[in-house]
Amino acid sequence: MDLLYGRNSVLEALRAGRGISRVLLAHGAHGLDNLVAEARRRHIPYEIQDRRELDRRAGDHHQGVIAEAEPFTYAHPDDLLTAAAACGEPPLLLALDSLQDPQNFGTLLRTAQAVGAHGVLLPEHRAVGVTAAVSNASAGAVEHLRIARVTNLARSLGQLKSRGVWVYGLAIEAENSYWDADLSGPLALVVGSEASGLGRLVREACDVLVRIPMAEGAIQSLNASVAGSLVLYEALRRRVSR
Repeated sequence: MDLLYGRNSVLEALRAGRGISRVLLAHGAHGLDNLVAEARRRHIPYEIQDRRELDRRAGDHHQGVIAEAEPFTYAHPDDLLTAAAACGEPPLLLALDSLQDPQNFGTLLRTAQAVGAHGVLLPEHRAVGVTAAVSNASAGAVEHLRIARVTNLARSLGQLKSRGVWVYGLAIEAENSYWDADLSGPLALVVGSEASGLGRLVREACDVLVRIPMAEGAIQSLNASVAGSLVLYEALRRRVSR
């Protein structure tokens, strides 16, 4: 079982229908009426416990609620394109190359869900997966996204290209600005790891590398979640304004 924590994380897991066996609430916690109502609606038992017990099980970031839940269910990579086709929209996908930080991952998932991305690709190895910390960082957005894990990200990007998806990779040294890129069509945006960016094979699998313009003299690096979020929102802007 996964131990989810945080109000938004648990509430969205309940709303999304994730298998949850029990919800634990800290004694004296307020503002949990919607969460309790959702647990009742789904006939999921909830218990009031001493806050120290929740601290012991989930640290001090639980906001008065934790849930015993089934592990996150990953999608098949084909499901991502199927979802786009069902909406009659050009695919908008996010691919993450060896991202390690749960906070960055969760923030990018929150942005991906906000802009209407049809799914997320990430490698099975040397990358963070969907954990309780990621769910909390995404404010529960992870429960409403199709996330697929693949054994070889570069190969999967090649398969997307063969199906008409353009693959754009974020790279500091790229010549092209993302402002000048066509982000309105079928698109997979690849964000690299915090330490080393895109791996060689993933970089070679990209159709285009783009950078984020910065002011002269600025530190030439952005947090991975900030960089990816900027480009995802630009893709959304292009799509709604065309």
